[in-house]
Amino acid sequence: MKTAHILLLCILGAALVSTVVCDNSSNPDDCCFKFYPRRVKKALVKEYFMTDHRCPRTGVILVTQKSRRICVEPSLSWVEGIMKTLDERTF
Repeated sequence: MKTAHILLLCILGAALVSTVVCDNSSNPDDCCFKFYPRRVKKALVKEYFMTDHRCPRTGVILVTQKSRRICVEPSLSWVEGIMKTLDERTF
C-alpha cells in the first residue's frame, strides 16, 4: 500500500512540475513578424517601444493616437526620425 502512495505522489509531482515548465508566460508579448511597408506620419504616433531581445527580428512598435500598434523596421530613416522626435518630446 505504501508503494502505491509513493507512486501516486510521484505522478502528481511530475504533473505539477510539467505545468510550471510548460508555462508560456516567459515568452515576449510583442514581436514583429512582418513590418508595415509604408511611412507613418509623425503626428499620428504618440509613443514607441522596441521589441524584446528574445524576438526573432528586432523591430520598433509605433503606437498611434488611436492605440493601434504598427511594427516597423528600426533602421529606416523616417522611423529613426519619429523615435528622435518622441524622445525629445519627453524632456
